[in-house]
Amino acid sequence: MLEAETAAALGKKGVPLPSMDVDVVISIGGDGTVLRTLRHTELPVLGVNAGVLGFLTEVKPNEIQSSIERLLRGDYHIDERIKLTTTMDGRRLQDAVNEAVIHTAHIAKMRHFSVSVDGQPATELRADGVIVATPTGSTCYAMSVGSSIVDPRVEALVIAPIAPFRLAARPFVVPAKSKISITIAEPKECTMVIDGQEVLEMGGSELLEFTASEKKARFVSFEDDFYKDLQEKLIAFTPHAVHRH
Repeated sequence: MLEAETAAALGKKGVPLPSMDVDVVISIGGDGTVLRTLRHTELPVLGVNAGVLGFLTEVKPNEIQSSIERLLRGDYHIDERIKLTTTMDGRRLQDAVNEAVIHTAHIAKMRHFSVSVDGQPATELRADGVIVATPTGSTCYAMSVGSSIVDPRVEALVIAPIAPFRLAARPFVVPAKSKISITIAEPKECTMVIDGQEVLEMGGSELLEFTASEKKARFVSFEDDFYKDLQEKLIAFTPHAVHRH
């Protein structure tokens, strides 16, 4: 939702997010809200967790006042993360912060995917789908299908099959400067999903290419605490832990 729409819902005057002349955007919500915000701006985003997990958010609701004071003092740094560019038959789609997912359009119907890296055949697999993820996205959907967690400081992309038929079909990591190409060997309908936000239907004959974007996702950060967040929000995460916080 754009800021103009949010303002209208509150009976206020607002402007679209892309045209805002500000230094920092404060996004209040969960990870999905942060992702939607990053779709519409290249400004640094400060995430305030009003959701359940909030792995992409920096502060809790009770820390808003102190966080704004730190912003005004300039007591913060900008954490730049790789974004993923997806092209479909040469048409550039919306950049992703987390991942791009190619998934069968029919439940329980696998597709035959051919994956190449820099023009070299990398793997052939039958699976429900394939995820191409950034290091940021390695803690999201890719993690749930068995991908390694990639430190966001690592310049890399992750390729992870979804429910592959062969046990030997494993996720793997490639340099961020690589070009990943994916085709469907026996063209049938699929669905492309970008960051869980943009959904495109595919006939199945399209050429999909993935590269690191020239743009970055920019997060306002007060501490370098990726591993602390990993431990608290993912490794040791339980519903009871959320209530305690």
